[in-house]
Amino acid sequence: MSEHEHEPVSRGVLVTGASRGVGAAVARVFASMGDRVVVHHRGAASRDLADAVLAGLEGDGHGRVAADLSDPDAVRRLADEAADLLGRVDVLVNNAAMIVAPETGSGSRRGDHPLDETSYEDWVRVWERTIATNLLGPANLTWCVARQMIDTPPAPGVSVGRVVNVGSRGAYRGEPDIPAYGASKAALHAFGQSMAQRLGRYGIAVTSIAPGFIGTEMAGYALEGPGGDAVRAQSPFGRVATPEEVAQAVCTLASPGAEWASGAVVDFNGASHLR
Repeated sequence: MSEHEHEPVSRGVLVTGASRGVGAAVARVFASMGDRVVVHHRGAASRDLADAVLAGLEGDGHGRVAADLSDPDAVRRLADEAADLLGRVDVLVNNAAMIVAPETGSGSRRGDHPLDETSYEDWVRVWERTIATNLLGPANLTWCVARQMIDTPPAPGVSVGRVVNVGSRGAYRGEPDIPAYGASKAALHAFGQSMAQRLGRYGIAVTSIAPGFIGTEMAGYALEGPGGDAVRAQSPFGRVATPEEVAQAVCTLASPGAEWASGAVVDFNGASHLR
């Protein structure tokens, strides 16, 4: 038996929205497993954060790429640059998403756009930008990366490909104050299931995870003050998820032995919403 026979095989992993929160945690977990990770971030404003995540990753062979996922040309460049850095993208994690704020402000929180309190102009803008980033971006990136997975054989011992989409509990529970976000995540779940059926013939498994509230900057508005206690009480555990917990689940879904989970949308909300 070779002394290297049981050593893990390093995979190339592209994680979108990896400059903070869940994406950063996902990048760290993959790197700790010996994988090589490309840290994606949106632009100059998040470059320092992305560099800090990159500098803290275990191992070597990692990289950083900036791209606006709402721009199809930028998405294609992201996929190409990630492939150049990694040799091949073996795992794609579609994590990046945004809650778009109306320009004039509405509701009680930044990003709220309830129908009865939002101008038509703001409503159209919020929906267009949300769908462009949270749905069309992942769809376009999946096209680019999956075509690479199909056309470029993996290294020995590496599966053809894994795609994990980070969706949301809100896709099922409803998001009356941020309906564009909830709808974009519901569509992302459906997209993942369609791709699971289409790409399975090539050996590519596609799964989605639907977290509830997570202790990140994006969810900070809901976790502060008296309202935060009510949010935590939604789960019988009396808390919300940590980014590290979500990251571990994402990495499990991307593991070589998780192929038969393809097509699944995994509820990950601490029993705060059951269906």
